[in-house]
Amino acid sequence: MKTLSLRTRAIAGSLAGLALLAGGAGVAAAQTAAPQTAVRSTAADDVLQTGVLSAEAALKVAEAVRKEAAKQGQRVTVAIVDRSGATRLVLKGDGAGPQSEESARRKAFTAVSFGRATSELAKGVSGDGPTIRDIPGTLFLAGGVPAVSGGVPVAGIGVGGAPSGDIDEAIARAGLKALHPGS
Repeated sequence: MKTLSLRTRAIAGSLAGLALLAGGAGVAAAQTAAPQTAVRSTAADDVLQTGVLSAEAALKVAEAVRKEAAKQGQRVTVAIVDRSGATRLVLKGDGAGPQSEESARRKAFTAVSFGRATSELAKGVSGDGPTIRDIPGTLFLAGGVPAVSGGVPVAGIGVGGAPSGDIDEAIARAGLKALHPGS
């Protein structure tokens, strides 16, 4: 098979685009004129596989949090973020305050970022100079716990809205327990 120059392939691609704009006439002919170029695959060592909490698991956590909050008479919001800190789920409970969503999200982000409960992290944040408190998006109040798989944090669960962080964290831990029944 004859290899076409980059310029020839660009022209063929442009013709296909023009044909598509013109109503599709000649698209198939223009597409077959451009050769299929092989894409070199990425070496396995260049790709990092990471665990992600499934949507089903996130829903299970949120439901466990909702039930525990109701049992304790608390109006809270739960947020679940993935390993990169992206929000996977937010469930704002009935009557939860307007600050609870941001608080829950930042607690979840902090827990997954450092792989530790935010209550543990809060104890070590002090000093006059710059500290980890200065990292944007973090919140060092109790109420965030990491979900760990194979010793690596894969998600953060944050709860906000109860009158104290200890209550938020107990509710977040009920959500975590839904992932590991019997623990």
